[in-house]
Amino acid sequence: MENTTWQKQIPDKPLFPNMLWERPENKRSQGKLLIVGGNSGGFRAPALAFGAALAAGIGVARVILPDSTRKVLGKSFVEAEFAPSTPSGSFARSSLAQILEAAERSDGVLLAGDFGRNSETAILLESLAKKYDGQLSAAQDSIDYFLNPNSTLLRRDNSALVINLGKLQKLAKNNRPSTPILHNMNLMELVTTLADWSSSSPIIIGTKHADNLIVACGGKVSTTPQATESDWQIELAAYVSVWWLQQPKKLFEALTTALYEYRMKN
Repeated sequence: MENTTWQKQIPDKPLFPNMLWERPENKRSQGKLLIVGGNSGGFRAPALAFGAALAAGIGVARVILPDSTRKVLGKSFVEAEFAPSTPSGSFARSSLAQILEAAERSDGVLLAGDFGRNSETAILLESLAKKYDGQLSAAQDSIDYFLNPNSTLLRRDNSALVINLGKLQKLAKNNRPSTPILHNMNLMELVTTLADWSSSSPIIIGTKHADNLIVACGGKVSTTPQATESDWQIELAAYVSVWWLQQPKKLFEALTTALYEYRMKN
């Protein structure tokens, strides 16, 4: 019997080739993505996400950084705007109104990472996840703010996590203790667990295990072979965000094609 839960995509052949032909060609219909991240100590994650979003075919990408980065960037990053920061250089909770306003003008939001550890930033991201009801993707250290029990990202619609296995293990332990995720799982065991998890939750999960990129949503899982890449979480999150907002009515097909395109371009 054919396994309709797990679909395997080979490296050089998309599972859903029609998705590549059905992509919007007009910039206006290619969507708008808001990327949020960075702190005074670094903003590599949002910069990587911005480049990956353009490579993935977004129509318009905008970036919000804390204003502690303004002196370093100056006017060199014309697509960036700056929001209030804490004395330590992270996003202040007073950034919420500006980020929400920008989010409402976008088709999706990507929390790219490099947020650092800050209590005000924690309040900001929690409030954003609760008040914004659009497509919200999270990667890198932004996920650290949502690993707690009763995770806000797991309880809202329109959430995607691109997450390494260690953090996924902690997220599952705190929110789905009856089904542990282990580092020594084989690929089939992890696929089965993610299929079961995503069948009872609206969450989209992207991860990597056993040299395979994995995406799970709506009880379905696809895998795509891929060697290790140091920045895979940030860049894959951008591809997932772009394909999701461009093809929301064919979600599983779009996310699977995002894995294919990411692999082909990296």
